[in-house]
Amino acid sequence: MPPPPDLRLDPLPYEALLQPRAAADVDLVVVHCTELPDLATAREYGERVLYPGSGTGNSGHYYIDRDGGTHRYVDPLRVAHHTRGYNPRSVGIELVNTGRYPHWLDSRHQAMDEDYTPAQIQALVALLARLREELPALRWIAGHEDLDTTRVEASDDPGVQVQRKLDPGPRFPWAQVLAACGLQRL
Repeated sequence: MPPPPDLRLDPLPYEALLQPRAAADVDLVVVHCTELPDLATAREYGERVLYPGSGTGNSGHYYIDRDGGTHRYVDPLRVAHHTRGYNPRSVGIELVNTGRYPHWLDSRHQAMDEDYTPAQIQALVALLARLREELPALRWIAGHEDLDTTRVEASDDPGVQVQRKLDPGPRFPWAQVLAACGLQRL
């Protein structure tokens, strides 16, 4: 099936090195926010090779910019590194949003105060509909914060613990997305 005209194919340089998988193996979508200022910075982070043995790095499959522009960095039939313990069964969708940037683990900066745009949410719902057509086992949706509940030392005070991942965060419109997507929250 060819990609829709509003989906930009922008494969990461190491996409072909990521493990292939069958469509029937994917039953979960994980929603993230980039916690970075813009799509260009998110792309730079995605291109970083962090695993020398495999030549790959961390990335979601899809990125949705604030204007709703949707980019596919990794084919959903390959395992991307986006959520510890869930990568083989999931597709990662990153929404461009500053989150806690640039003080991710500073205990004094844990609020996420940027709203997701209506264009982003509309694009997300459209992408989820398409993924449900392409991935027959897709049934579940979760936020990164639901699956990675690890607490770590705060960068400003090692005596304070903060949640490692907070995305997509309190401003993500779960009720709206769940009502429109046909998936169940994991």
